[in-house]
Amino acid sequence: MDAKKQQPKVLAKQANEVRLPTSALGLALSEDDNLCHVTGMDGGVYEVKIGSSKTKRIGGHESYAASLERLPDSQTLISAGYDGRILWHDLDKQEVVRDVKAHDFWSWQMKVSADGTKLASATGRYTCGGYKYEPAPEVEPSVRIYDTATGEALAKFPHVPPVQSLAFSPDNRYVAAGNLMGEVRVWDLAKHEQVAKWTTSSFTGWGIIKGHYYTGGIFDMRFSENTNEIVVCGMGSTRDPAAGNGKQLWQRFDWRSNPAKKIDETHSGEHGAGLMETLDQHPSGKYFVMAGRLFKGSWNMAFFDTATGNLLHSLDCGMRCIKARFNITGDKLFIAGTVSQSNDKKNKDKQKFGRIKVFNLS
Repeated sequence: MDAKKQQPKVLAKQANEVRLPTSALGLALSEDDNLCHVTGMDGGVYEVKIGSSKTKRIGGHESYAASLERLPDSQTLISAGYDGRILWHDLDKQEVVRDVKAHDFWSWQMKVSADGTKLASATGRYTCGGYKYEPAPEVEPSVRIYDTATGEALAKFPHVPPVQSLAFSPDNRYVAAGNLMGEVRVWDLAKHEQVAKWTTSSFTGWGIIKGHYYTGGIFDMRFSENTNEIVVCGMGSTRDPAAGNGKQLWQRFDWRSNPAKKIDETHSGEHGAGLMETLDQHPSGKYFVMAGRLFKGSWNMAFFDTATGNLLHSLDCGMRCIKARFNITGDKLFIAGTVSQSNDKKNKDKQKFGRIKVFNLS
């Protein structure tokens, strides 16, 4: 085989596990692999020392704190929550220095551009819009863009709610967002206009067991390094909204084609079942990770070749994986998430159902 076509190799081995007082929903890393921050189901924003497993609450939201980003080369954290608020946290002062009410409903996901100058937040409530249970039109802008330095609102874009995921392009020019119905829209931030729109039905199911409504959607997404492609993830269609038994699924699209063209997806025989909630690209660009919940199969965290889409390595993480991030050097993978809550109220350690797991990569 030509050396240029050789598949990258990756192995992941767990090195650390930190137990947290609540489910970890958002995760932000620092240049120090021993220090990270998480947001939780209790609304808290926590400082976490990996080596000592010590945690310290430094701020919080009035409801679930869904997302967390650290500005590049900065002592500023930005969190977003189900209270519709976006908070700026000064790590030196250990206090909230800016509070912006972005949405009347939840912030499903918030991300920061690669250059750290902008943030995007997505919202939207799924309410019945007709006899087919299709989502009703939005009652507020589904995607909002803010200046991270000032908190100034820069743009707002329409979509069909609920909008559950979004991504900035590496060149900071575009933002994309995906919703419950598998519809993806891309906007040009320089021109403030929509430049692409398509729908993939693969991630959306119609419930016929225990409930009749749409379920699933696109839970995370990323642009390729050259900005020309977008990878999205979630769960394959299922008829039981409560089961979460759709296939573990990612799809890759050439969004610049008109119409957008699907290039690849999780290969046959390389998946089990379960909702995939998070994606991250390795700093080398050679492979990406997808992780989430395990319903059936052998893995809920897996690494895929960026070029071919082939499965490279997989494992059962032993927890629900909600956020995955590679460290800056690419030799570690951090996973934030949760395990099932214990009914044993006397055992305080078992009440710590949030988790951070750190994997060494080789």
